[in-house]
Amino acid sequence: MSGKMFDKTTDALGSSVNFRLLRNNVVSSNIANAETPGYKAKKLDFEAALSRAIDLNGLNKLNTDHPDHAPVGGGSISRLKADIYDNPDVNMSNDGNTVDLEKEMAKLAENTILYKAALKLINKKLAAMKYVASEGGR
Repeated sequence: MSGKMFDKTTDALGSSVNFRLLRNNVVSSNIANAETPGYKAKKLDFEAALSRAIDLNGLNKLNTDHPDHAPVGGGSISRLKADIYDNPDVNMSNDGNTVDLEKEMAKLAENTILYKAALKLINKKLAAMKYVASEGGR
């Protein structure tokens, strides 16, 4: 037994919730600045890095040899960082603003749904742990 209270799934769900909260803040900032002349819409990507970190393909033998490389394999979820950058996939309006309000609202709705789903899954895992701790020995 490893002595670890939470498994890889719980760690991944926790990281997902944290990144979804960060994405919510980025998208909300974009929406708030939709009318600000010269504002450049921001983007946050973490799905690819998260999937590498939780090792979805079972490539547990992969390791990084440089701190600037993307984390992979076991224990890398805690080192995972999200990159926030200017969104290159948008068109600039006449005033230099790059926010597409409709796309940002859709991103916000999708992100909210995925955030709530991750929270529900974490709650179910914790409820199962609580059951085992309280009722398992009876």
